[in-house]
Amino acid sequence: MINTAPIGFIDSGVGGLTVVKEALKQLPNENIIFLGDNLRCPYGPRPKEQVIEFTWQMTYFLLKQNIKMLVIACNTATAAALTQIKEQLDIPVVGVILPGTRAAVKNTKSQRIGIIGTQGTIQSGSYEQAILSKVPTAQPVSLACPRFVPIVESNQANSSVAKKIVAQTLQPMTKKNIDTLILGCTHYPLLRPIIQNVMGKEVVLIDSGVETVGEVSMLLDYFDIANSPENTTPTRQFYTTGSTQSFNQIAKNWLNIPDIQAIHIQL
Repeated sequence: MINTAPIGFIDSGVGGLTVVKEALKQLPNENIIFLGDNLRCPYGPRPKEQVIEFTWQMTYFLLKQNIKMLVIACNTATAAALTQIKEQLDIPVVGVILPGTRAAVKNTKSQRIGIIGTQGTIQSGSYEQAILSKVPTAQPVSLACPRFVPIVESNQANSSVAKKIVAQTLQPMTKKNIDTLILGCTHYPLLRPIIQNVMGKEVVLIDSGVETVGEVSMLLDYFDIANSPENTTPTRQFYTTGSTQSFNQIAKNWLNIPDIQAIHIQL
C-alpha cells in the first residue's frame, strides 16, 4: 500500500465533516476523500440491515478510490456495520464509538455519563456496552434526539428553531445529574454551542469525531502508512449523493475551505 493513498471518510450526510475538520487539523499532510449519503439521510430511523447495506455501498465506492484506511464517521453506521466491515477489509477501519467512550470514561468524575444520538445508535446500546465494559460501576444515561440531524442537514444549526428544538429535546437529560455528555452523532458538534448552553458549562461535551482522529493518527503510525510531511499540497475530495449546492454551502462554512466543489454520485 502506498502512503500517499487517501484516507476515506463516510457518513449518512454532512455530520462526518466534523471528523474531517479535525483530520485537517491533526493530519494536514494526508489526502482525504469524503462521501456523504445526503440523499438517504438520516440513517437513525432506518432498520439495521438497511444501514449495513448503505454503509457497504459507500465503502465499495471508496475502495475503488484506493483508500488506505476507512473511517466510518457516523455513529449509526458504526453501531450497525463496523464489526462486519472490519472483518472483511484488509485495510484499517475505524469507527467513532470506542474513541468517544474512552474519552468520556477518562473525563467523568461522578461516573454518570450521558449519551445523545440517533434512534439507531441509542437502540443499539453500543455506547452503554462500551462504557460498562470499561467501568462496570458507571451509570450511562441515553437519549435519542431524532430531530437534530434534519436541523443540521437543512443548514439551520444556528437558527432560533434549532435552539428551541435542542432545549425541548434535552430537557430530560438536564435532570439526570451527569458530568459528561457524549455527542454520539457526528452531526451534533455543529449544534455544540446550543447543546452546551442547554446542559450548562459544568457538563463536559465529548466529541467522538475529535477522539476518532487521534486513533486514526495512531494507526497511521502503527501500520507505517502515514503520508510524508513533505506532502504540502494534499488533496481533498468530496462526494455526495444529495444536492451539491447544499453540501458545498455547509462544508465551506464548517471547514473554512472557500472552494469546495463536491461531486454528485449515485450509489
